[in-house]
Amino acid sequence: MLDRDTRQALAPPGQGGEEGESWLMSYLDVLTLLITLFVLLLSMSSLVPVGGTSSEMSPSARQAALAIGEGLKPRHAGLQPHFQGLGMEGVSVERTRQGLTLRIEDRLLFDSGRARVTEGGQHVLARLAERLAGLGGEISVEGHTDSLPIATERFPSNWELSTGRASAVVRALAAAGVARERLRAIGYADTRPLAANDDAEGRAANRRVELVWRAPVGDT
Repeated sequence: MLDRDTRQALAPPGQGGEEGESWLMSYLDVLTLLITLFVLLLSMSSLVPVGGTSSEMSPSARQAALAIGEGLKPRHAGLQPHFQGLGMEGVSVERTRQGLTLRIEDRLLFDSGRARVTEGGQHVLARLAERLAGLGGEISVEGHTDSLPIATERFPSNWELSTGRASAVVRALAAAGVARERLRAIGYADTRPLAANDDAEGRAANRRVELVWRAPVGDT
């Protein structure tokens, strides 16, 4: 005759008395996980109060939020002040996720329907080149036009005009001291308008050259 302990040891899984209570252990595990989840949710709610403002957050929570915000800023965020104070009407600076964009109205650089940089345009680009020459990274020179068609021997369409203007600006920047290997010329014609082409004001806004600066790979 086998004793009780031996019978339980030899019994198939799920038939012993203690084995039959294995569901209770699983239940306790699930209950422990639920309690842990509620504790985590409660701790998170203390950091970000529902319906509250940032002023209601604890100092430690505000510091954590600021740290997260700093980590989300683009790498080129600190370069925008580098181009402020230019005092150049018709030139604006905008920070985007793609890079730092210097937007130049076409009237500062070219005569109507032309792709040769004017003397005044050379001075504008020389001043910008002073700021760009000391930076690393790539500079995409992007030419943009309005939607009015052009059909000349040199410029059969706005594609040729926008690309020709971008190339002319690249040459001017290189002559002013920006390394040639950092530059590229792109023509977008009228495919990326800033405003509607329905009136003169909108078309003037769309005729522009943009210098898009991108940080070197690996910069922090």
